[in-house]
Amino acid sequence: MSAFLYVCWDILVDSSIWMLFGFFMAGLLRAFVPSDLVARHLGKDQSGNVFKAALFGVPLPLCSCGVIPAAAGLRRQGASKGATASFLISTPETGVDSIAVSWALLDPLMTVLRPLSAFLTAMMTGLFIDAADKEPDPLQLLPPLNTPSACTSGSCSCGDSAAAPSLWKRFLNGQRFAFDDLMGDIAPWFAFGILLAGVITIYLPDDLGQTLPGGGMVSMLAMLAVAMPMYVCATASTPIAAALALKGFSPGALLVFLLAGPATNAATIVMVSRLLGRKSAVIYVGSIILATLACAVAADALYLWLGLEVHGWLANSGVEEGGLVSILAALIMLAVLLRAGVTLMVRRFSTAKT
Repeated sequence: MSAFLYVCWDILVDSSIWMLFGFFMAGLLRAFVPSDLVARHLGKDQSGNVFKAALFGVPLPLCSCGVIPAAAGLRRQGASKGATASFLISTPETGVDSIAVSWALLDPLMTVLRPLSAFLTAMMTGLFIDAADKEPDPLQLLPPLNTPSACTSGSCSCGDSAAAPSLWKRFLNGQRFAFDDLMGDIAPWFAFGILLAGVITIYLPDDLGQTLPGGGMVSMLAMLAVAMPMYVCATASTPIAAALALKGFSPGALLVFLLAGPATNAATIVMVSRLLGRKSAVIYVGSIILATLACAVAADALYLWLGLEVHGWLANSGVEEGGLVSILAALIMLAVLLRAGVTLMVRRFSTAKT
């Protein structure tokens, strides 16, 4: 038991400073990026919006559940099925928080490949859906959402601009969103990810990934079978992937787990079917499978060509003990996780009473 707790603490120490940095950046995005930016650029059925949707989704810190209402709003405002699907994929598969944790727990190359693969997967899926599914869906048949405004374009003398919050207040509101709302959504799953990573590290054989029959493709398919029905957000999947890397799984297999888990859990697939229609949902799942496996094969080839190994990088980086700053960050992160957990339980208890 002590060995298990030590491994979990070690993972927390390695990841906390970058996790906190990722949430800080998420707060800055919330505070200073206009909330209607995505809707203004994607709320029309135009060529090129699939590309924009994939690009906008990469840095946004939204999990699989949080992205659904955002995507529904885009669809109501006129975004194509392909653009909506593209946004639904790239947003939960990666974000500023998960990119930061990838840097801490994986290696620099995987930190780049992860958002790049999410972008390519989203692009491919969106283009396939727009090309193959022209049928209208219930949301698209509703009138577009129009936000009335008393201001005319070019100038605005509304009182809202005078009462706009100061930069400092916007900053504080953004950080409050990141460390209260966003952390509350992710905290249980991140804790689960750390605990599961500890179980994998302690109890699975060190050469498990290398002893599977059939080579890398079998391990990729195994990761796909495990990840697709399972709900795990992008941030929580990272410590699990790091533990699997130390068990000998190939970079491609890790990439499959990192991409497929956040984008294709059972609840999300049901919501995609309702949002875009059954035909698009089938294309959505099939395209993610094909694109993820293609990116995984390319990742294995790239690592082999460069002579790099994820588990080698992790083994070397894990030799050094965490410094004072890393330990302080881990204690802060532990306090934030506990606070988020208590807040979640209080909310559920209050809801149950009412």
